[in-house]
Amino acid sequence: MIDIKVLRENPQAARDSQHARGEDERIVDAILAADERRRSSLAEFERLRAEQKTTSKAVGEVMGRLGKAKKSGADAEELSALETEANEARRAAGELSDRVKALEATSIEAQTELTTLLTRLPNFVIEGVPSGGEDDFVVLETHGPQPRDFAAEGFEPKDHLEIAEHLGLIDMARGVKVAESRFYYTVGQGARLENALMQLALETAYENGFTQVGVPTLVNPTTMAGAGFLDSHADEVYKLGTDELYLTGTSEVALAGFHADEIIDLADGPRRYAALSTCYRREAGSYGKDTRGIIRVHQFQKVEMFVYCRPEDAENEHARLLAHERDMLDRMELPYRVIDVAAGDLGGPAARKFDCEGWVPTQGKYRELTSTSNCTTFQARRLGTRERVPSGTRTVATLNGTMATTRWLVALLENHQQADGTVVVPVALRPYLGTDLLVPGGR
Repeated sequence: MIDIKVLRENPQAARDSQHARGEDERIVDAILAADERRRSSLAEFERLRAEQKTTSKAVGEVMGRLGKAKKSGADAEELSALETEANEARRAAGELSDRVKALEATSIEAQTELTTLLTRLPNFVIEGVPSGGEDDFVVLETHGPQPRDFAAEGFEPKDHLEIAEHLGLIDMARGVKVAESRFYYTVGQGARLENALMQLALETAYENGFTQVGVPTLVNPTTMAGAGFLDSHADEVYKLGTDELYLTGTSEVALAGFHADEIIDLADGPRRYAALSTCYRREAGSYGKDTRGIIRVHQFQKVEMFVYCRPEDAENEHARLLAHERDMLDRMELPYRVIDVAAGDLGGPAARKFDCEGWVPTQGKYRELTSTSNCTTFQARRLGTRERVPSGTRTVATLNGTMATTRWLVALLENHQQADGTVVVPVALRPYLGTDLLVPGGR
């Protein structure tokens, strides 16, 4: 959620951000109008509340005088005048009370409207982010070995699923049997390869100062909405209606809620966390896309990094997260590129996002393997995570980044396949697998 004070001070920045995202700029003016209605109704409410206190005091005074007059035996004319005055004071107090209640309702209604509109407004993109949609990214760097020339090596590369089924690593058919399409089993060497990847990712995160956290994969609506996953992408989230809980598509959600409604101490630097979790995504709108294999599935494993830091440190932390992702991909000995994601493809919470895309030989293109987002103060404001500063408290910044996911198996299998159907294991994973080669019949 955007700070309304920032929006009041620089509405054009919000309009420019919306324009870069390809979204409706008029929401900015609607928010400012709702804010003005809320502020004016609240000011009038507070004014009438003060007047109500004065009126209540006046009613008390006239009722006191009437009571004394009755006790002292005042004449009928004086008593009648006092009763008339008391009735008038009570009538005025009653009318004022009705106006106060009406204004309170108006103020609450205006606040609700403002909150709803603010929730619909995505984060401001950072200056320099490319404008446009999914295909308007900018390639920043290309890394790793050159993509292999399989023709020169004398064989046609197989896709990851054909390799995996030949080696007995993945079983899609049984995944469909026990669940539905886009579910699968990893088996034997496949399960061990996935586990090796996750363990290396966790160890790498630990070596770089991240505290490992075991997280819930079911969260309440407040946490899911606070992390920004119930806005434009709500249809991608699995919901357990009976329990009013959501299955998370990334441990980013639970980690964003870890310090919700807390004042955290950042005096010693950012707080960095890493979590391995099972992730669930409905993949709504992806029917017909990537139906073969495990590129786009409903359930997978992922190690996620998450950072809480001071707002002024966020861009440096973003660069650190990208460096950790690149280090992991270098260890996997994969060709990959780094892209600056265009504004229209950022998602609501992110102000900037860098993706690392690995080369997939059989598709002849790069596919996303990691993503790291600078969410500035967007998530923390929604979730009430602050730090103490000399002037009081302020909202912190949050960032996230992928250290490894099951999808990496796609790139690993295809890039490291051999003509005889075996797959060479990257050196960094060998201590976790106890082998340097995946072979048929292996376990």
